[in-house]
Amino acid sequence: MLAVRPYSPVDAAAWDAVVAQSRSGSLLHLRDYMDYHADRFVDRSLLIERNGEAVAVFPANLKGNTVVSHGGLTYAGLLSTPALRTESTLDAFEKIGAFYRTLAVGRVIYKAVPHVFHRYPADEDLYALHRLGARLQRRDISSVIALREPFRFTEERQRAVSKARRLGLRAKASNELADFHSLLTKVLHKHDATPTHSLDELQLLQSRFPEQIVLYEVRREGELLAGAVIYDFGRVVHTQYLAASDEGRRLNALNFLLAELIDVYADRHYFSFGISTEQEGRSINSGLVSQKEYFGARGVVHDFYEWLL
Repeated sequence: MLAVRPYSPVDAAAWDAVVAQSRSGSLLHLRDYMDYHADRFVDRSLLIERNGEAVAVFPANLKGNTVVSHGGLTYAGLLSTPALRTESTLDAFEKIGAFYRTLAVGRVIYKAVPHVFHRYPADEDLYALHRLGARLQRRDISSVIALREPFRFTEERQRAVSKARRLGLRAKASNELADFHSLLTKVLHKHDATPTHSLDELQLLQSRFPEQIVLYEVRREGELLAGAVIYDFGRVVHTQYLAASDEGRRLNALNFLLAELIDVYADRHYFSFGISTEQEGRSINSGLVSQKEYFGARGVVHDFYEWLL
């Protein structure tokens, strides 16, 4: 028999234990990651227990009369251990819906974990949402390289990388987050955007997950040409941030850096570049998605569902 109850900070260890055992959780869903911006959100996360033992968690926040899973994360959804099977997942969703109704919640926006981030098949949640009448509200397209399958760079991309190598460029891991964040901010400013994380937040997260959040950079005579912040999820590595200076673009420094990182992580299953869509998936940045596809990446969807309670 399953029971649902609200998450409390005293549950952090139990929560993290479920994420570690789950089929689709990652460092994004650990409380040390989620809670770095806890002041921005009204937390309405849930624990799902069987006989007092947590078998699943549901990262969520409240916005108005809507619960989002989770507003501060790229994706979340129900994260369950192998103990939760199809019928018990249906039961869990019924109880999650019943609990939120007691809080006068009118709907849930469910940000499903894309399948490439699963450690083991875990789509029972999507079936449960179908059974409950949820509708697809938004779909973004992300670009991913399947590292264990044949893929190739375009000839143009190969030439750019070779040219950078002939110039003697080198890539290395670095702790110079301040320099990179400054470059990233300048690059995004040209597009009327800002980094999701402030420098302080990025440094805090990197200090909490030093083995999983890693900055790589390319410099020439001390000048930062390009950088990438990698989130290492184990089976999947994800480029959380990418940036290159004007000189770096001229020298193909970012192309070179990405080629080097694809080689560094060649033993993994997937190399993720993230989404290239805008306006909640209604528009695509053609130049951005093409740049990723030149490395051999292809599309994986990030789906959002609206579940009316």
